[in-house]
Amino acid sequence: MQPDTTMRVLLLEPYYGGSHRAFLEGLQYVLPFDFTLISLPARKWKMRMQLAAPWMAEQVMDQVHGGRFFDVILCSTFLDVALLRSLLFKEGLNLPAAVYFHENQFAYPGQAADPARYQFTALNFTTALAADRIAFNSRYNHDTFMRGVRAYLRKATDMDAEHMLAGLRDKSVVLYPGMDFTRIDGVSGSSKHSAPVMIWNHRWEHDKDPDTFFRVLAELSEEGIDFGLIVLGQSFARRPDVFSRALEILRPHILHFGYAEDEQAYFRFLRRGDIVVSTAKHEFFGMAVLEAVRAGCRPVVPDRLAYQELFPRAYRYPEGRLKPVLRSLLIHPKPLEVSESARLTERFSWPRLTAGYRQWLTFP
Repeated sequence: MQPDTTMRVLLLEPYYGGSHRAFLEGLQYVLPFDFTLISLPARKWKMRMQLAAPWMAEQVMDQVHGGRFFDVILCSTFLDVALLRSLLFKEGLNLPAAVYFHENQFAYPGQAADPARYQFTALNFTTALAADRIAFNSRYNHDTFMRGVRAYLRKATDMDAEHMLAGLRDKSVVLYPGMDFTRIDGVSGSSKHSAPVMIWNHRWEHDKDPDTFFRVLAELSEEGIDFGLIVLGQSFARRPDVFSRALEILRPHILHFGYAEDEQAYFRFLRRGDIVVSTAKHEFFGMAVLEAVRAGCRPVVPDRLAYQELFPRAYRYPEGRLKPVLRSLLIHPKPLEVSESARLTERFSWPRLTAGYRQWLTFP
């Protein structure tokens, strides 16, 4: 694909990994722009939000002094855009900035007792304020951010600040992150287990609520219900203890337990599944579940968060109803038809979303 040299996009990503990396790789593949990427590894996100901007500003000016020209900057919210733009302006560079919100700090759970959380919600706000255009990866992400900003601005009891919210709304859109399903489609299905197989393919962290998931599975196992279990997803040095306990308690059911060694292996595991489950306490989009659904798994997701706009009600369980829903599906399986898998996922594919991104990133 020949680049459209009239649009030169500078990509700044301080957290280049996971969904952030997948998003930028897909964007560069589908849009005919001239892209330049400056990135940092996906770790220490708090430090990135605090210190990536001055480092990135230096890298940008090195590019400019080396003869590079840019029409627009695209970055994520792990970058302090207000500081970045002020530092670049000081050097005589004033470029329009677009910001993509993969997440927002106002909606993260379990942080109310942490006084430090407010500096990161404030950084989200000033980043949005300094941006020319903002895109959110889901309506849920957009709405929770705007509600958080409204509450934040109301703290300024002796200043008239609430009108700023209208300005943020005016320059905001919802653009789902495009997904490349061709790689999943290209992996052939493997032989199925004698009993329905459940997939867990989320990060091994507390915000995905693995405690509820494994507790429900242990109770179903005690009832004598047969099932297979494949646990995927990225784990970290400090992972919740429940994973070690689940490995022992659910051992007779386990077909795989751990990170897949490569992408093809990951997709093959998904193809072995019948049901993909989420118990997430926060989810701004839900790529992992959509990948599993594309591979043929029936989604079983909570009736909250971004899942309310991703999946019809028939695939969402009410609060506290995960066990009876899973029990029913394990005793009376309901395989997901190929046509239904496509219907649930295709609207999130890059071909369906490319035009929206091209329009969003094209500045006058």
